[in-house]
Amino acid sequence: MYRIAIIPGDGIGKEVMESGEYLLDKLDLNFSFEYGEAGFECYNKNGVTLPEETIKIAKKSDATLFGASTSTPGQPSPIINLRKELDVYANLRPIKSYRGVRSISDNIDFLIVRENTEGLYSQIEYEQDNKVIAQRVITRRASEKIAKVAFEQCIAKQKQKVTCVHKSNVLKKTDGVFKESFYKIAENYPNIESNDFYVDATAMYLITQPQNFDVIVTSNLFGDILSDEGAGLVGGLGLAPSGNIGDDHGLFEPVHGSAPDIAGKGIANPCSMILTIAMMLDYLKEYEISNKINKAVENVVSAGKTLTPDLGGNSTTSELTKSIVDEILEGDY
Repeated sequence: MYRIAIIPGDGIGKEVMESGEYLLDKLDLNFSFEYGEAGFECYNKNGVTLPEETIKIAKKSDATLFGASTSTPGQPSPIINLRKELDVYANLRPIKSYRGVRSISDNIDFLIVRENTEGLYSQIEYEQDNKVIAQRVITRRASEKIAKVAFEQCIAKQKQKVTCVHKSNVLKKTDGVFKESFYKIAENYPNIESNDFYVDATAMYLITQPQNFDVIVTSNLFGDILSDEGAGLVGGLGLAPSGNIGDDHGLFEPVHGSAPDIAGKGIANPCSMILTIAMMLDYLKEYEISNKINKAVENVVSAGKTLTPDLGGNSTTSELTKSIVDEILEGDY
């Protein structure tokens, strides 16, 4: 039996989590669910955005599924803190185009591997002499670990190239360490091509030549920005899953936020959550059903009959969810 921690969060996080649970209930796998709170509503209720009880639930689970959270002014981000508590140092964000969905180009299929624990997201900020200072922490240990993940993901996904993205011409010390660490690890993978680009150039290349990327490895802030850009290339955040992995834990979340502008309308795109569950099942080594889910999403989205408004349709969250689940259960693959 797989123990899954369920943290719905706020806004459409709750709605797409319902889709995720509907899918999991239909699969021929043995799950037990334990629920935790996090986010803005949790803060209003409990005075904290991430209760200790939620952390305990996540730590004793085989995997954690997170919906989305609304930012709480003056309070720490629950998802960033949960990543740190679980030491899930690698954030995997696949970017893939689908037939029938408006994309900047066809045949886009690459992975962004984002370092999850350091950089400007270390949340070390302070005021001093009428200045506000944020520390950018980059260590060789974390940089080498994330580079290794990138190369291992390249092998697992049968890709040929890993690209390190940095800004070492300006951030000479911190990104200098990140780049040096990347090439040190690259020596252990002589059969995989390795190269590097500045982050600003990469932002352009993602638009002009996205097919040239296989796996991108980068620091926390750059990875956050580039992965949202990548989602925009292939139809938006509704098709953008993500997984956070470490040595002992896995935390999985759709890339989109809580979207208060559409929360409660029943039109949130569940694909990001469903694809995120496929990543979770892959992490749990349930490869066959993970592949079925990915194929079912591709088939339903490409058919174009049941799409939410963000994809150009007029279907509801539950209608698109049911179409995908039916395809999983009935599809011959």
